[in-house]
Amino acid sequence: MKTTETPAPLPAESGAPITKTDTSPPRPPKEKKEGTVLNAFSHGILVLWAFMVVMPLLWAVMTSFKDDRSIFSSPWSLPDTLHFDNWSRAWTEANMSDYFLNTVLVVGGSLIGTLVLGSMAAYVLARFDFPGNRFIYYLFIGGMSFPIMLALVPLFYVVNNMGLLNTIHGLILVYIAYSLPFTVFFLTAFFRTLPTSIAEAAFVDGASHSRTFFQIMLPMAKPGLVSVGIFNFLGQWNQYMLPTVLNTDPDKRVLTQGLVQLAVSQGYKGDWSGLFAGLVMAMLPVLAAYIIFQRQVVQGLTAGALK
Repeated sequence: MKTTETPAPLPAESGAPITKTDTSPPRPPKEKKEGTVLNAFSHGILVLWAFMVVMPLLWAVMTSFKDDRSIFSSPWSLPDTLHFDNWSRAWTEANMSDYFLNTVLVVGGSLIGTLVLGSMAAYVLARFDFPGNRFIYYLFIGGMSFPIMLALVPLFYVVNNMGLLNTIHGLILVYIAYSLPFTVFFLTAFFRTLPTSIAEAAFVDGASHSRTFFQIMLPMAKPGLVSVGIFNFLGQWNQYMLPTVLNTDPDKRVLTQGLVQLAVSQGYKGDWSGLFAGLVMAMLPVLAAYIIFQRQVVQGLTAGALK
């Protein structure tokens, strides 16, 4: 059998430089140019969007420290003096302190109830197979698509017949029922991504279902709980339609109702500085919650994809 011998490379002449040839194909300059243009365009859109979102917030905060004359004479200039009396006037005279306390009680109670009940229902639907599992799951999905406006009249009569109208705990129960469909939908998908080997090992060691859930599975679902908790907090804090229909007692108004009342009363009085101070008071908790937990929200949304 004949073999083809590879000829030995010829020695280079003395003084002649030996150069290496690059066999990799050159990168097309057109593709690099298109990528640069696309990145510049996307960054420009993001900068424009950030400007449109941040500027109204900064302007509202800046206006809350002005007096009424400066608001109309120089609306875009910085305040010459910080008028902290606007905040104190809105907090005391406009009863924003009472509205703020009522909102904290309602949103705090409903958020805890929503997370506890929603996580328990989602864990059962995600981990156990039983007759009617998918039917119950799709009932929660259907609750997300049901317009709340269609349920206001029957909901009013139901709450009234139960003796829960114009009460804090009645509003808490309605908020929980309103937020459960999305919570169960979100957490069911999240619990399905968690490993089952840890729960099975706990069952082998003699742990009950409740202990396995509260001590093992629930801590593992912390990113999902934080994410859905932030979404529910934003929706419940800014809820206006439900408390307007179910909470007509002036002493039990929440913050959104108080802002509308403040806008009406202060608009006739011409106290625009107090109105902007009350607006910023209602806005700060939402901004603080998002700034503090924004990383947890992103982790909770991407945890299922990463696993």
